[in-house]
Amino acid sequence: MASPALLRACFEVMHFTGISKLFRSQFQGVGVIFCLHHVYPGGGVERGFSPNYQLEYSPEFLDSVIGLVKARGYDLISVGQIKDRLANPSAYNRPFAAFTLDDGYRDNMVYAAPVFRKHDCPYAIYVCPRIADGTAEIWWRALEQLISKADNVDFEISGTRVALETPDDSQRKLAWEKLFPLLKALPEYEQRRWIRSACEKQGIDLDAYCRDVAMTWDELRELNHDPLCTIGAHTLNHHAVARLDEDDAGREIADSGRIIAEQLGDVIETFAYPYGDEPAAGPRDFRLAHDAGYTCALTTRKGVVFPEHADHLHGLPRVMLSGRYQKLRYVDALISGTPLALLNGFRRVNVG
Repeated sequence: MASPALLRACFEVMHFTGISKLFRSQFQGVGVIFCLHHVYPGGGVERGFSPNYQLEYSPEFLDSVIGLVKARGYDLISVGQIKDRLANPSAYNRPFAAFTLDDGYRDNMVYAAPVFRKHDCPYAIYVCPRIADGTAEIWWRALEQLISKADNVDFEISGTRVALETPDDSQRKLAWEKLFPLLKALPEYEQRRWIRSACEKQGIDLDAYCRDVAMTWDELRELNHDPLCTIGAHTLNHHAVARLDEDDAGREIADSGRIIAEQLGDVIETFAYPYGDEPAAGPRDFRLAHDAGYTCALTTRKGVVFPEHADHLHGLPRVMLSGRYQKLRYVDALISGTPLALLNGFRRVNVG
């Protein structure tokens, strides 16, 4: 995968040379689905040791992105309208933009929702019931806390020991670079057992952290009354379903929507795969989402939406907005479809 610095350079070249503008009509497709996570003041700024800052954005940045797509002539639609748009794309002379936020963090309600309302812009929030319950291991944030709260780390993962003094941010970053890929590679259930055990030993209350950052069911019910908001399912426990056996993956996919529907008293029609890239969700999982009754399901496979996606509604691509790239010219290059076409080897559909 290209480094952030290389990607930024690529976006700069495409913007200032006019390449993205030149090829926009060829590669922008019929629409774009944006993926976000945290939205709050100061989000997306690297502050010392903050390895998860790429999952954050400021409300001002979100506001400017919505303004950009409106200026570019996009229709702002809900995820529930995507299926209809793809059923007859020739009926529309403007591309669409849909905004989605994954996991169900409280800052979505506090800071993102007012921005969407300002623009009369539909948005979807994809919820994991166990995160809403306050019992999920948000392991990437927990690992950040494990490293940031200690003057040294000494952990073993899959037979690999990482022992480092971590008195400053540079050493903490080094510890993260060593530990994160090891923890990410663990089988899903083992990963959660490891992070919970490590946090208990360090006196970190995982459930308290989850309750602090996630919307409660009462807050989700309140947000569900917003006519602009669609609540979707995101598995029970935020597992990478491709790494589970078929029975467990099927339960994670189907039961999440069922539980959310029971809690909200509403029909849950759409789904988003946690992590959502190729190792996290594949053709088997697209079939499971279809069988669970969802009208569409969203990946994070990088791409814009083309008419051919009408035959792959349970493997739709998204464009990830990253705190690393909070410049409108980067977003403009992305939605032109040009860098995404390069990344996908000029395939319009990537579902294999």
